[in-house]
Amino acid sequence: MLLAADIGNTNISLALFKGSKISKIRDIPLKEYTQSKLFKYIGKESLDTALICSVVPSMAKRLANDLKKISGISPRLIGKDISVPLKNLYQNPKQLGQDRLVNAYAASKIYSAPVIVVSCGTALTIDAVSKNREFLGGFILPGLRSSLSSLNADTALLPKLKLKPASGLIGRNTQTGILNGVIAGSAGSIDSLIEKILLKISKHAKVIGTGGDIYLIKRFSRYIIKVNKELTLKGIFLVYKNTLENA
Repeated sequence: MLLAADIGNTNISLALFKGSKISKIRDIPLKEYTQSKLFKYIGKESLDTALICSVVPSMAKRLANDLKKISGISPRLIGKDISVPLKNLYQNPKQLGQDRLVNAYAASKIYSAPVIVVSCGTALTIDAVSKNREFLGGFILPGLRSSLSSLNADTALLPKLKLKPASGLIGRNTQTGILNGVIAGSAGSIDSLIEKILLKISKHAKVIGTGGDIYLIKRFSRYIIKVNKELTLKGIFLVYKNTLENA
């Protein structure tokens, strides 16, 4: 059994794979993670291997140590112990977050290339994969929650709001004005960038969405045709599968 762990800036997403299928999945907020919660999640399952994809090095080390204590397995870290089999055309490949590369690889395998991946989490990222399965690069924008926080922090009168859908489109009060401004405004920016990528790589490229807040964006987007919230976890499995096939 494979344990796949995706460590983001807000959550740790865990998935247990039996064969190629996810048998158990859980998100743990980074601030609430404990070894006991990991132990409870794994339960009596017998792990064969574990892979970690992380953008938080300190948490990756902590999770790896906890997994070693609980299961006796030393996890492998994507980008360090195991590579994503996708040609990376980033100017400095080491600067690229492995989650973006894993998402791009998963999208190209599941949906074929060329493909565009929109990930809506702590940050918004839009990444492009060419028809030759090359990671071309992409865009990084503030996430929806970051945008909401900055409006409150940088102004005297705008309130602090929790992210949630708002009714209608044109805000008739401050709350809906802010929420729809942030969500629809971000969706508009994303669609504009997607349009430019499509002109560059292929007008037939599919656009895949993922991340915890993606459905808020999809409502306003003309281009996101498919949402796969487990894209990163499935990508971790596909990286593992490729390693086995090429061992």
